[in-house]
Amino acid sequence: MTATESSGSVDAESAPAVPVVDGIRAAIADGEFVPDQRLVEADLSERFGASRASVRTALVQLTSEGLVERVQNRGARVRAISLAEAIEMTEVRMALEGLCAAKAAERLTDDNRDQLRAIGSAMQTAVAAGDLLGYSEHNKELHALIRALGGQTTARAILERLRGQNVRHQFQLAMQPGRAAVSLPQHLEIIEALCAGDPDAAEAAMRRHLRSVIDTLPDVAASRPRRFNAL
Repeated sequence: MTATESSGSVDAESAPAVPVVDGIRAAIADGEFVPDQRLVEADLSERFGASRASVRTALVQLTSEGLVERVQNRGARVRAISLAEAIEMTEVRMALEGLCAAKAAERLTDDNRDQLRAIGSAMQTAVAAGDLLGYSEHNKELHALIRALGGQTTARAILERLRGQNVRHQFQLAMQPGRAAVSLPQHLEIIEALCAGDPDAAEAAMRRHLRSVIDTLPDVAASRPRRFNAL
């Protein structure tokens, strides 16, 4: 073995866990890895081209973040959440996303307003066509844009973590019969308050929307087994 090959082998074994953490976290947040799904170290090692030690370290970190849980004699799996947890997370979202909306309203450019209105139009089109999957994607896009425009990095980081924990439940909520017709005008109200540059109205509209989400969560829970299969 050459010195270069030897060095490459050592680098692979000692590769930092950060890329693996990011990859698993993204797969959970995107709903690719679903709650209660087993996370097999060998499979993750192959997928991310990382050592088993790096995968193990990543799973420990994600366990501390609440995205993964360890089950004795069964290894790691994506953590499912209870109704009570889902409500608590949404209450935190209500406070922080309201803050992000208020901050965003003070920072918008004309291009930002065009972006927001384009998403609103796309949401209307999706609802009119009965395209719930498309509506769900535009919903996610809108909230992500508002978080980014708010420029509040601490709130954004917390919200991204909560989204990862709750991604499947959010999807189930979006698929709930009649939910899109309720949430569409709420989202349009948020967009208009933002575009008007009114931080108080933007925050209030966002909080009303997420209060509506909280009120709907028990209906989503009633249609599932005792534990959510993730939002």
